[in-house]
Amino acid sequence: MLIVDDHALVREGIRMILGLHDDIEVVGEAADGLEAIAKVRQLSPDVVLMDIAMPGLGGLEATLEITKASPDAKILVLTQHDNREYVHRFLKAGASGYILKKSVGTELVSAIRAVYEGGAFLAPSVAATVIE
Repeated sequence: MLIVDDHALVREGIRMILGLHDDIEVVGEAADGLEAIAKVRQLSPDVVLMDIAMPGLGGLEATLEITKASPDAKILVLTQHDNREYVHRFLKAGASGYILKKSVGTELVSAIRAVYEGGAFLAPSVAATVIE
């Protein structure tokens, strides 16, 4: 798993939550989209936890590049934005899931496991906007 977020404290907190689960290994972190692309090429993570709004290259552009260059890497978007347009753009770009930062740690772990196993995950409030 690669954690991509421009906030070091958020990355550290996610790493700590995931560290409680033996079946999830964090292989690296990135602070922006360009670093994420480089780390995916270098580390070949199974799952990339991708923030949307980051300086430099944002999450959408990085997702497009990663899904082209490393189609086996599954992208799980982790963001504060539950806007329908964002959800649709990321799903079209190849993301396997979309979870909100207001979610609890157990939901994040479930989302990671779901996309790792080849499934999809949408936060309940996001799923409602997709269905609409």
